[in-house]
Amino acid sequence: MFKNIIAPVQAWLLSKGQCVGCGSPLKQGEKVKRNDGTEKVTCKCGRVFIFDPKKNTYRRALFEEV
Repeated sequence: MFKNIIAPVQAWLLSKGQCVGCGSPLKQGEKVKRNDGTEKVTCKCGRVFIFDPKKNTYRRALFEEV
């Protein structure tokens, strides 16, 4: 039940380009280019995201991608 409340809020924050943990803009995060054309973005709070410039979207990084 708790996940049903949190997931839409996190999706909304990611669609706005903000961290799901601290709410800061992910554009200010530390960026590292990857071989597949995406960027690994690390927020100041330590959460890791993947930015796809073709789609202009962020998503949480999988454990293997960290």
